[in-house]
Amino acid sequence: MNSDNDLQIAGDILEVTHLLQPPREHPVTVAEFVGLARAIAADRAQWAHLVQYDATSRWYHRLRTGPGYEVWLLSWVPGQGSGLHDHGRSSGVLTVLEGTLTERTERGTRALGAGAQRVFAPGYAHEVVNDALEPAVSLHVYYPGLTEMPMHTAAAAACEARPVTA
Repeated sequence: MNSDNDLQIAGDILEVTHLLQPPREHPVTVAEFVGLARAIAADRAQWAHLVQYDATSRWYHRLRTGPGYEVWLLSWVPGQGSGLHDHGRSSGVLTVLEGTLTERTERGTRALGAGAQRVFAPGYAHEVVNDALEPAVSLHVYYPGLTEMPMHTAAAAACEARPVTA
């Protein structure tokens, strides 16, 4: 009986290029969407020149679209926030590009500095706010593309978070 496993036989799988899957033109998995967000974040030339700041409302710009997904760039001046909301049937990746944003959910509050990422499923309710004294910029990837953003009240979110007992 041969006790060698496939890795011992083949060696480093990354060295056997004919066994590797070709990179996809567009992401389809959560990991690939996170990777897309990281790649865009790392390439400031793709987004930095587009950023604008608006004191009256959050500024946003659709940066890219692909089969079934969208990438949005948002800016936040101090004090601006999203309100408590979810993203309907869309999943998403939130990446902070510059500054610090605060995310509030029924589970608590967390500060998200530059480079921080949050991945969320459909129906995930949160509020994002710039509580800092400096502007912030974030990148949002939605799959499927964002078609709705239902707003919640804090009381409704607390009720939704409670388990139902018979």
